[in-house]
Amino acid sequence: MGSAKVMASTRLLYLLNAKATGSITALHRAGCSVCFRRHVCSSPSRLQSCMSAWVIDQYGTNEVLRFTEEVTVPIVSSASEVMIKVHAASLNPLDISMRGGYGAKLLKLRRAPVSVMDNNSEFPLILGRDVSGVVVECGSKVTHFAPGDEVWAAVPPWKQGSLAEFVTLTEFEVSHKPKSLSHIEAASIPYVANTALSALVNAGGLCRDSSSNKRVLITGGSGGVGTFAVQLLKAWGAHVTVTCSNNAEGLVRGLGADEVVDYTVGDPAEQLEEMEKFDVILDNVGGDTERWAMGLLKPWSGAKYITLVTPLLLNTDSMGLLDGTFHTGFTLQMKAMQNIMSRGVFYRWGFYTPDGPALDEVKNLVDTGKILPVVEAQFPFTQVPQAFQKLEQGHARGKTVVRVAEDDDRKAEELVQNIRTETAESEQEVQETVKQN
Repeated sequence: MGSAKVMASTRLLYLLNAKATGSITALHRAGCSVCFRRHVCSSPSRLQSCMSAWVIDQYGTNEVLRFTEEVTVPIVSSASEVMIKVHAASLNPLDISMRGGYGAKLLKLRRAPVSVMDNNSEFPLILGRDVSGVVVECGSKVTHFAPGDEVWAAVPPWKQGSLAEFVTLTEFEVSHKPKSLSHIEAASIPYVANTALSALVNAGGLCRDSSSNKRVLITGGSGGVGTFAVQLLKAWGAHVTVTCSNNAEGLVRGLGADEVVDYTVGDPAEQLEEMEKFDVILDNVGGDTERWAMGLLKPWSGAKYITLVTPLLLNTDSMGLLDGTFHTGFTLQMKAMQNIMSRGVFYRWGFYTPDGPALDEVKNLVDTGKILPVVEAQFPFTQVPQAFQKLEQGHARGKTVVRVAEDDDRKAEELVQNIRTETAESEQEVQETVKQN
């Protein structure tokens, strides 16, 4: 009987080793607590751990997206960095633009100044700016996080993105995830939160203590930045007007918008001119909006127009780094002077700025119910190209989220089930052998 048990144990160990090769998931279901080694890829100098990711090897349309399991896992290379196991990521219009090469020259300079002349130095490139996940490793000087902490963050555009199993960031770019949100919900917020806060606070001069009764107009209010900005401004006590299409009116009103202008039933400028003038305009649309928006601001009262549609990266891409930067700065200065002298209003640009401490404030607003996640669509990690296609259709009603860790969980469940089945079969074989003897 003892030899039979040994045979069963040996067979179980064999099954575990055979099935576990390549797995990265620790199994904690049905009494099974076996943690398997990651798969490794060979290198001329050493063995390196690899991970799954969606990458691009050149700029272009959706066809350049490529799934691979051979991307080297990012390492914690400085004392202030943390490595995050990605559970969910979300897409933003910036990801579509970056896939096509938007900002390539300036971002390449930021990533690796010494290799700026190398046309292929940034590839393979991982997109994805939003991340919600769990800390798995910390640098020696990290004080705010520990392995096992659930976190969220916005990944800077010059770093490898979140459409991967792991991402490494500094602790100053990371915040503890709101306890009231799932990873899928949490992944919808960091990028738009950092963008809206940077625009409204840094460029618009608004904050919790200065927004009461301020009249704010948000153009393109049903997208990711717009839906977040509506909630943030209402939490701060502002009066918020939004432009959007008719089928998004219910969404933005549900988030707190006081007035809604439907741009599909007439000229939005004419509709807005009938209203009281505004203290701040946050423009998510650009184009012709800039032409008529200035006249909607209160003149000579310190009112501010902030646009998120700026030409900086387009200019550096088309004109080169030096000429593009100079031309952009000159354009901004001329527009700012023209508007302050003619109307007494401030013309400013808003930029996305990753900021962990700012997300700490957002976390508190989320956990107190003042800001809700707005998720329009979800896709599994295997369908990232379909998620990009959804985003490219436009007319967003919130965020498109990718469930990154889902495939690991499914594989783990399948592995546990297979082990259970084959173990049961082994035990039955042993029992039959014992009976025969």
